Amino acid sequence: MGSKYSHVFAPIRIRGIDFKNRVTLAPTTPVLATEDGIITHEFVDWFRMFARGGATVLYLGNCSVDLRENQDQNYQLDLGTDRGTLPMTWYADMARQYGCHASFEINHAGEGVAFETFGRPSFSSSSFISEDEIIRARMAGREPIACQEMSREKIKEVVELFARAAARMKRAGMDIVMVHGGHGNLISQFTSPKFNHRTDEYGGSTANRARFAIEVCQAIRRACGEDFVIEYRCSGDEEDPEGMHIDETIELAGYLKPYIDILHVSAGLHTLPFGPHRYYRNWCQNYLMDHCFNVHYARDIKQAHPDLLVNTVGSIVSLDYAEEIIANGWADFVSMCRPLMADPDMPRKYAEDRPEDRRPCLRCDACAKHLMTPKPTFCAVNPMSAMTSELRDGVVPRARKRKKVAIVGGGPAGIQALQTLLDRGHEVTLYEKSGELGGHVIDAAVPPFKNDVRDYLRWMRHTAGQCIEKGARILLNTAATADMLTLEGYDALVLALGAEPIVPRLPGIDGPNVFWAPDAEAGKAPVGQRIAVIGGSAVGMEAALDFSQQGKEAFVVEMLEAGPAGSKLHASAGSGAAELTRLFTERGIPVYYGKALTEVKPDGIVVRDVRSGAEETLPCDTVLLAVGLRPRLAEAEALRRCAPETSVFLVGDGKKAASICEAVNEAFQVCLHI
Repeated sequence: MGSKYSHVFAPIRIRGIDFKNRVTLAPTTPVLATEDGIITHEFVDWFRMFARGGATVLYLGNCSVDLRENQDQNYQLDLGTDRGTLPMTWYADMARQYGCHASFEINHAGEGVAFETFGRPSFSSSSFISEDEIIRARMAGREPIACQEMSREKIKEVVELFARAAARMKRAGMDIVMVHGGHGNLISQFTSPKFNHRTDEYGGSTANRARFAIEVCQAIRRACGEDFVIEYRCSGDEEDPEGMHIDETIELAGYLKPYIDILHVSAGLHTLPFGPHRYYRNWCQNYLMDHCFNVHYARDIKQAHPDLLVNTVGSIVSLDYAEEIIANGWADFVSMCRPLMADPDMPRKYAEDRPEDRRPCLRCDACAKHLMTPKPTFCAVNPMSAMTSELRDGVVPRARKRKKVAIVGGGPAGIQALQTLLDRGHEVTLYEKSGELGGHVIDAAVPPFKNDVRDYLRWMRHTAGQCIEKGARILLNTAATADMLTLEGYDALVLALGAEPIVPRLPGIDGPNVFWAPDAEAGKAPVGQRIAVIGGSAVGMEAALDFSQQGKEAFVVEMLEAGPAGSKLHASAGSGAAELTRLFTERGIPVYYGKALTEVKPDGIVVRDVRSGAEETLPCDTVLLAVGLRPRLAEAEALRRCAPETSVFLVGDGKKAASICEAVNEAFQVCLHI
């Protein structure tokens, strides 16, 4: 019997090609091609998890139509030469095994190619100096260089690069391509009034500015034939005062419609992460932003062009959302990237009517951080994504010998260890000294804007319940002691003890108005009207925002100066750092940088300027500490001889105050070897 998700799983035929459902993997970059742009077997193995899980199309993002002409990213796939065709067949054939379609997002960055890459100015629709170029020049210690306006001959040359790239894809066995016409890349540098200042047939009106995009799609059709699907990616709104907005995008869609099969609607303009635009938040929403963030753009275009197939993207974190979107006629396909990285098996789970098994995406951007290293992309909550070549079929291997294993701690590391050890066939007992599972995830889930973390906490507890059904023991309200563990005679021990809040030794710190910030947010401690939050990383900033939204007067005191403090906030909050900063500005929440807490009084705090040494008193009635966590190393040392020493492992916060990403992935990898 089929599932209740009848719209998501409705097959569709386009140009005689069957698509088994409406779920596509949005363009992503695993950083697993070679340095010169060739697919590897590791690359194919990484994408295999999405094919096996049930997606209908897989997209690798930002593939260069020719690396000799265009490179704006390390390890970018090169579609400008025949030498990559054979490895491309591995990718296409793998996808076909699972009844899905392998594809690429083909692109030319235009102005986005730095001068340093080829030692010449980049090409674009017009000659201009972009905000990005100003930043690139500053970083390189040179004067900004205007990009070159493309001649008609150059336009024809680049159009042919797109056509040849798509033709190589078809030769390798692919039957669908995504043409990147959004986010401020070259094609959208023609379609957007922000970049296109030409006065010939390629500039001026929307119809003229669409000409280059149309010529690209026409050339691909000529090169690939009628049995080849063209999906075109656009920005529904460029979110820039000088850029293209939704009304004009609707007009553009009308001009493109005869030449494409699917319109993929994203939003924003591409810029450097620290540039002046808000592109990144429109492409890759952070945990503070709404789900289904860009769907309204796709909905508006679909309403204007009901005969055009539309794909939508942007924090569509579950197939429940996808079913609603398609059932309402807002789009025909949904694209997911991070939610499918968190759970590649999501389509399969929903088809089997078990949506409660979906592992939620945190929108934490641990995956995206790896692009900057560069390092192969993997997920905070899906540890299998870091080991897709070692565990090619996505199956945890059974242990050669069944062992009796104890886990101490029921946070994210402990729950991951529990699941992995049970999958390996071991006899497992988990000890949790509190009355509930979750560890510091419980604290993180309290603010009302932390929906993703609350989803993850529910999933953790649901998973723990499944483990109990499979034979695991979970002992709540049980503080594991050395005598207790030794008496049980465990063969191995996983210490996921977590960390405890740091409390500085200062006058007044033990006063009745001082609490740990998450305890106050959870209602475990009384707070007054004017709240001082000590510590400007994610925990402190979120607490101040939470109480500000409740109508309290909150301010933050951070010992680091603004620049280093911003780096620390980004390390703890990822792309949410910029959102927190924006919200603080909007709400007028003060942040006192370069101020060290020296004393707590009943009606205020004394802070010292770290540069001048001058002290001042800031009035408040409540002080919330968020200065960090320290691992429970003393507890760990007391337990490290309760099993054979080479089979005792510290993971997560129990070793070093860590993120969920570090806790989950460490626990998984340790337990693979027990």
